[in-house]
Amino acid sequence: MSRITTTTSLSEAPADPRWQSVLARDPAADGTFFYSVKTTGIYCRPSCPARIANPENVRFHVTCAEAETAGFRPCLRCKPDQPSLHQQQAAKVAAICRLIETAESMPTLSELAEHAGLSRYHFHRVFKRITGLTPKAYAAAHRTKQIRAGLTKSPTITQAIYQAGYNANSRFYEQAAQILGMTPSDYRTGGSNSRIRFALGECSLGSILVAISEKGVCAISLGDDPEALARDLQDRFPQAELIGNDGAFEQWIAQVVGFVEAPALGLDLPLDIRGTAFQQRVWLALRHIPAGQTVSYTDIAQRIGAPKAVRAVAGACAANSLAVAIPCHRVLRSDGTLSGYRWGVERKAELLRRESKA
Repeated sequence: MSRITTTTSLSEAPADPRWQSVLARDPAADGTFFYSVKTTGIYCRPSCPARIANPENVRFHVTCAEAETAGFRPCLRCKPDQPSLHQQQAAKVAAICRLIETAESMPTLSELAEHAGLSRYHFHRVFKRITGLTPKAYAAAHRTKQIRAGLTKSPTITQAIYQAGYNANSRFYEQAAQILGMTPSDYRTGGSNSRIRFALGECSLGSILVAISEKGVCAISLGDDPEALARDLQDRFPQAELIGNDGAFEQWIAQVVGFVEAPALGLDLPLDIRGTAFQQRVWLALRHIPAGQTVSYTDIAQRIGAPKAVRAVAGACAANSLAVAIPCHRVLRSDGTLSGYRWGVERKAELLRRESKA
């Protein structure tokens, strides 16, 4: 893509597509360009709340340095030469995330807000908007990641519990079923003594497998070979008791198949979502994408407050084990083309086609 410059004459500025971002005061355009106003001698970011200038007096610039070289000074209201409000908030939230991850015990909301220099209410709202999780939920997700890793590596369950940040065994055991979907000892041995019901079926996209734990649906898989789907489930839960052909479970797979065939029906199922704190942030953002719409990996990275983590976002999409329920098929490359899909690019294209007509 060629570099955007300010060679456009002033009289042509109103026809520039960037002018629409200025009219909308679009914060998403901040950092992508700046605009200057000849009559005031200042330059602004697109989201500047100041009164809209006469477009005939506007020029566009790629960087602050370019605008200042042209003789313009930064606006005192939107401060374009400083990080945007969103960038400042994202940096504060990132620091709070590191604080939560390294603290021996979960800091209180007041302590976190004080550390961020915000009121409790404002901090809570900003943290959730940027990460997709509340501070408490983020801490729980991080702790879940720690306990999962610890149970497979630590010499004892007790040691894994304390290394994950729990002050007492009892607190962890109260939440163990919700966190792991099974007892700690069962998780430590690969899911022994846990039961996972599953059913295989056929839909217009091929074979489909739906599996459910005590917490909710833990796997939705698509493929060409039903036996391969069953083997993959066995690999994920090597010691669990897998129960197939459960008549009472057929309605679950029927609901998923119905959604695949007709997205307008919607899908409302309890989910057993197992992943790292970062993966859960990505997956929550994916679930907020309406059917019939698509976003890019860059869009998702920005929504969760990690604009440089585009590759990590792509990795989280690839790690998704709940096809259609967590709609990673709605994420495209920045140029709008289809990217990889765990269950086949052709299925991704077909899902998007159906949703666009729903």
